[in-house]
Amino acid sequence: MAKDKTNTEHILSKHDLNQIWYRWGFTHLSSMSYEKIQGPSWAFSYIPFAKKFYKDDPEGRRRLLVRHSMFYNTEPQTGQLINGIVASLEEQIAMGKPVSEEMPVNIKATLMGPLAGIGDSIIQGIIVPILLSIAMSLAKGGSVIGPLFYIVAYGIIGPTISYIAFHSGYRLGVNAIDVIVGENAKRITDAFNILGVMVVGALAANTIVLKTIAKIPMGDKTQSLQTVLNGIFPALFPLVAVLLSWWLVSSKQMSATKVLLILTAIITIGCLIGLF
Repeated sequence: MAKDKTNTEHILSKHDLNQIWYRWGFTHLSSMSYEKIQGPSWAFSYIPFAKKFYKDDPEGRRRLLVRHSMFYNTEPQTGQLINGIVASLEEQIAMGKPVSEEMPVNIKATLMGPLAGIGDSIIQGIIVPILLSIAMSLAKGGSVIGPLFYIVAYGIIGPTISYIAFHSGYRLGVNAIDVIVGENAKRITDAFNILGVMVVGALAANTIVLKTIAKIPMGDKTQSLQTVLNGIFPALFPLVAVLLSWWLVSSKQMSATKVLLILTAIITIGCLIGLF
């Protein structure tokens, strides 16, 4: 345990906290490996902390960086909540408070799973599909506004979520655990998963265009098959395409590339026989 350092000089300033935040927030995927995933970026983010709190304690600095070089993997934006909690614990350890050096490691191991579930539901299940649906609408006709909108919007929203999560974690400390583990985490994850499914469903219905040009005989005349289907089940073909893609990915464990090739083959054959 480090010596008691209760002088206010050693309390983390906003600048110190922001250094930890942006170092991990913008480098978490820069040195990934199967062994440690995001672990090395944690150690990198705590180098300024080590220099401030363990300037005259090389052994304490070594232990700090070693325990934050271990395996770690979670959703990067919402996962900053864990980083904030750990920063508050490491500050107490460095100041000689009765907090064990194993506690930050245990906190990371305990919370990275629940935060990954919540974060993926929010970011990948809701925010990204919504931004992409808006961007694709803006990009119709070849407009460059669509991709620019997505780049700028996500470039603002992502870091904002990350910043708020980190500083909230630091402010709440271990009290934040009550919100993100157990039944609370499950309810939050389930709610976001349901909302994410609704968003993806609406996105598919509004962006997938798949119509048939086939005609069916109606006495002496013919009727468009698409008109008949629209009266029974509008957007049936887009729904079938989505369900087929989902089945190939979830049940057959196919990659996105293989799914695209299969869909391309189906559409090509359908065009050749006059169905599409």
